[in-house]
Amino acid sequence: MTTLYDVPADALIEALADELEDRFDRPDWAEFTKTGSQRELPPEQENFWHIRAGSLLRKVAMNGPIGVERLSTEYGGSKGGSNRYAVAPNHRSDGSKKVIRTILQQLEEEDLIQSNEHRGREITADGRSLLDDTAGEVLSDLDRPELERYA
Repeated sequence: MTTLYDVPADALIEALADELEDRFDRPDWAEFTKTGSQRELPPEQENFWHIRAGSLLRKVAMNGPIGVERLSTEYGGSKGGSNRYAVAPNHRSDGSKKVIRTILQQLEEEDLIQSNEHRGREITADGRSLLDDTAGEVLSDLDRPELERYA
């Protein structure tokens, strides 16, 4: 059986984004929202919301139980100018917690993850099944002989 660990992350996330587009919609405010205080502009991708949802589903499955705070740290980045004046080093900044929390709530409504009051969010059986089925489809679509042993 093929699992999410057997396929490249970027291919799996793209396939999950396609699957999740049918399940829920992006909020109206999402096209104007930055993904963190370190960003200057909102994302330009049309399906950014679903790509981030696929990425979050994968992270919850791999690292769960996990909370919004830790996920925000993982989606953060470097804040500060391009260091063009070399006066001070850049600082670290977290990603947008509202974007992460809203996507996690949508994934919970679809019964792909569940919330544990004290430990964070973890994957459900339906979520694991979606990940494994999508990973199997991705593996069959890839033309990479070194991954054939997993099929």
